[in-house]
Amino acid sequence: MIESRIHGSVAVITIDNPPVNALGPGVMEGMVSAIAAANEDPQVRAMVVIGAGRTFIAGADIKEFGKITSGQRKELTLLPQLLSIEDSPKPVVMAIHGTAFGGGLETAMAGHYRVAVESAQVGQPEVKLGIIPGAAGTQRLPRLAGVAKALEMCVTGDPVPAREALRAGIVDRIIEGDLLEGAMAFALEVAGKAPPKTRERNEKLSAEPGVFAQAHEQAAKKYRGQLAPFAAIGAVEAATRLDFEGGCEREAELFREFSALPIRKAAVVGAGTMGGGIAMNYANAGIPVLLKETSQEALDRGLAIIRKNYENSVRKGRFPAEVMNQRLALITPTLSYEGFEAADIVTEAVFENMALKKTVFGELDGVMREGAILASNTSTLDLDAIAAVTRRPEWVIGHHYFSPANVMRLLEIVRGKATAKQVIATSMDLAKRLKKVGVLAGNCFGFIGNRMFAAYRREAQFLAEEGTPIEAIDRALVDWGMAMGPLAVGDLAGLDVGWRIRKEWKHLEKAGVRHPEAEDRLCEMGRYGQKTGAGWYRYDENRRPSADPAVGEMLAKLAAELGIRQRVSSAEEIVERCVYALVNEGAKLLEEGIALRPGDIDIVYVNGYGFPAWRGGPMWYAEAVGLETMVQKIVEWEWKPAGLLLRLAQQNGSFSK
Repeated sequence: MIESRIHGSVAVITIDNPPVNALGPGVMEGMVSAIAAANEDPQVRAMVVIGAGRTFIAGADIKEFGKITSGQRKELTLLPQLLSIEDSPKPVVMAIHGTAFGGGLETAMAGHYRVAVESAQVGQPEVKLGIIPGAAGTQRLPRLAGVAKALEMCVTGDPVPAREALRAGIVDRIIEGDLLEGAMAFALEVAGKAPPKTRERNEKLSAEPGVFAQAHEQAAKKYRGQLAPFAAIGAVEAATRLDFEGGCEREAELFREFSALPIRKAAVVGAGTMGGGIAMNYANAGIPVLLKETSQEALDRGLAIIRKNYENSVRKGRFPAEVMNQRLALITPTLSYEGFEAADIVTEAVFENMALKKTVFGELDGVMREGAILASNTSTLDLDAIAAVTRRPEWVIGHHYFSPANVMRLLEIVRGKATAKQVIATSMDLAKRLKKVGVLAGNCFGFIGNRMFAAYRREAQFLAEEGTPIEAIDRALVDWGMAMGPLAVGDLAGLDVGWRIRKEWKHLEKAGVRHPEAEDRLCEMGRYGQKTGAGWYRYDENRRPSADPAVGEMLAKLAAELGIRQRVSSAEEIVERCVYALVNEGAKLLEEGIALRPGDIDIVYVNGYGFPAWRGGPMWYAEAVGLETMVQKIVEWEWKPAGLLLRLAQQNGSFSK
C-alpha cells in the first residue's frame, strides 16, 4: 500500500492503493510512518510523495466524515496526521498526476511543496456531495491561493488544471517529462532549506471588502436550497478571522451543522430477500428498524430467513448468541405504517415494478415526516418517475443494494434530478456506517452497475445465439478472472427478473437494433434459473449445473429463425467482446455524467460484480490494454464506440485526465 525507497539522498514514498489511491484505512498511517522513517535516516535530505497508477490521491475515506457528523471526534482523523506531515523537519514534495481531489488535495497542501504534470487537476469537490472539506482544506487553500480563488474552488467544487493551480500558488512547479525524475530534482533543490508550512502562510488571507457578502448573494441565486455552499463560504471566512487551529475547529463545526443528517431510526418496506437483508444492515449498525410486509405469512417468512442468517453467523463463530439477540431485537415487524412517522429514513424494497413502486412511494409520502429520506432499492427503474409521485422529490434517492444485501459491500447511491445534496451526503455517510462501499451514480436505466452489466451479458447471449456453447462462454470469463460466468449469473439471479424488466422497458427499444432473445425464450419455457431447476443450465437438488441439450436445441432453432450464422468463438474473442462491451458502456456513462469518475466504475465492478480486483476494474483494465487497441476491435466488430472512448484513443489520452 505504501512503498518507500531511497534514491541517492531523496526518499520516494509511493502510494499504491488501487484502483484510485483513496485514503482508506492504513494509507495515511503508512505515509506518516514512511515520512517519520525518512526523517530518521541521515542519508535522506528530502522526500517525494507520489501516487502509483494513473492518479495521485482520489480523495479521503468518507468513513471519517461520518465520525465528525456523529460527534465521535472533534476533527477528522486525517487532520492530526496531515499536521505531522507538515511538521517534518525535512522537505516533503508532493508529486501530482491525474487528480488531487478532496482529501487528496488536502494531503498535497500539507506537504511543503507541490509539483504537477501539465495534465493534472486539483480541486475540493466536496460541495458536489453536499459536504465541505473536512481536513483543513478550507483553511490551507486560501493561504496558498488567496481568498477569492479558495471561495471559487470550495463553493463550486469545480477542478482546476495544473497551469491555473500554478498561477494561483497551489502548485509550485509544472514538471515537463517524467514526474518522478522532475520531482526528485526539485526535492534536491529545496533540500536543506527550512520547509515552509502552509498553515503558517498568512500573507494571502486579506480579503477584498464585501467578498463574503457577494459570495453569499451569488450562492443564494445559484444554489437555492443547498446548504453546503454556504458552509464552505463560512469555513473560508473563518480562515481570515481565526488562527489556523480556530479555523479548523470552525470548519469541523460547519461540517457537522451543514452536512450529513443523523439517522437514528429506519424503516424498510418489503421483507423479501432484499428487504430482509437491508433491515439486517441497519440492525448490524445498531439502528432500530421497522420491517413492513403486506401479509403475516410473508412477514413471518422474511423474519425466519433473517433469524436463520444470524444463526448461521453464530454457528460459524462470527459473533455470540447475545449479539444475535440484540440485533433481532432492533428489527420490529409490522403490517402497517404505524411508527413510520418517527423514522429518519425509509427504504422501499418491493418488486421491480414501476406501478407498485409508485404506489408505495405515494403511501410513504403521506406517512413519513418532513425531512425524512425516501430511498428506493430499484436496480433499473427511473428514480425521477418514482420521485414525481411525492410532494418532496428532493428527499428521494436510490439506494441500490446488491444481493444478498446483508453480505455484499456495494451500495449504489442514485441521485435524481431533484435530490438534495444533503440527502446525497447523508446517504454516503450512511453507507460507511452500514459498512458498505457507497458509489454515487446518476439516474438512467440500470444506473452504473446494471446498465454496464446489461451490455456485458448482451454480448454473452449473442455469442450463445451465434453457436458458442454456453459452458464455453462462462468458462472463458471465469478463467479470465470473473467470479462467475455471465450466463450462470443470470441463472443465479433469476432469468425472470430480467424478463420482467425488459417488458417494463420494451417501449424504449430501438427499431433495427439487434437484441438478444434467448433468455426470453428460456423464460417462456418456464426456465427461470436455479430456483426452477433449469435456466441456461440444468440443476440438480444441490443446485449443481450441467449442460442441457434442450437449450442447445432452442438456440439452434432461434438462430435459424433469425438468420444468425453459426460458429464457435475462441476464449479470447469471448473475453474481448464481453469485457470491451463493458468498457464501452462505461465510457458512455462517464460522457453522460452518470458516473463521475472512472474510479467509481472500477469500485462498482470490483465490489459488486465479481470483476477481478487484480485487473483493477474495467476502466483501469482498458488503459492497461490500450484504448486505441480497444477502439480498433470495436470498429472491427461494427459496434459504435462511445464518443469519449474514441476521442481519448485518437488523442492518446486517458480516462483519468
